[in-house]
Amino acid sequence: MTTRIVIAALLAAVFLAPFALAEDEDMSSGERLKIATTTSLYDTRLLDVLETMFENEHSVSLDIIAKGTGIAIEYGERGDVDLLMVHDKEREIKFVDEGHGLERRCFAYNYFWLVGPADDPAAVAGKNASMALKAIMEMGMEDPSVSFVSRGDNSGTHAREKLLWKNAGLDYETVRTSGPWYAEAGLGMGETLNMANEKDAYTLCDMSTFKAFQGNLTIVPLIEGSDDLINVYVAMAIDPATHPNVNCQMANEFINFLVSDEAQDVIATYGTETIGQPLFFPARGNCELIGCSETECAAPTTAPCTA
Repeated sequence: MTTRIVIAALLAAVFLAPFALAEDEDMSSGERLKIATTTSLYDTRLLDVLETMFENEHSVSLDIIAKGTGIAIEYGERGDVDLLMVHDKEREIKFVDEGHGLERRCFAYNYFWLVGPADDPAAVAGKNASMALKAIMEMGMEDPSVSFVSRGDNSGTHAREKLLWKNAGLDYETVRTSGPWYAEAGLGMGETLNMANEKDAYTLCDMSTFKAFQGNLTIVPLIEGSDDLINVYVAMAIDPATHPNVNCQMANEFINFLVSDEAQDVIATYGTETIGQPLFFPARGNCELIGCSETECAAPTTAPCTA
């Protein structure tokens, strides 16, 4: 299968797949596991591979909703799902501390990239990410041809963007209302990339989604691989003490699968056959780099499912 065909299939999945929990009356009434996840794991189809492996091993059906970390956490806070797969450390810790999640388990990582026009009119290449955003803002307020497209959806990517603005010494609300140079997509990562590409604008994205879509993009990576752009993916089972109707046991089984050598090997190589390079990196062996403790990094669950 050619890379062009693979990319076309990815795009079709992004625009045609209904990001909602499965409600097909004709499906088997067997055990189900409801997962809310960030869009990058879904858009790149990594989750498809892991889903098939787990379903075959455990005779369970996975119901997946992929709308970003912010919405995923809302589902978790209501107890509407059994498991979260997200990427925003501050909100993850808060989620556990408030009794909604059992424990964090780091299972993969990649990097956020700042991408934009190949001619880089704001001259961001070589800057750190925060100073690059500041340069885009300053240029965009002077030159209407320079713009930035934000996820604008309270996702993990959006949360990192807000942190970068803060690190640049800028108030986010002031930034987002400072002029037409700043656009909020309110969309998933793939759709936001397409919007930025159409506008020949800058945007912040995860490297995996960019690589999956790059065959159809003219915007290019300008800042990549810096320590302040590490993007860690975490799984959390919903706490049955707060939400007694969740399938905690199967959620823990899935987390243990994610951190197993079998799944970590898949994560380490996923994308090499179709894109020519890995789209994600396994947490295994990289705990110190990604800022996860040994007890929470590629380690089996320890919290019991007791309501």
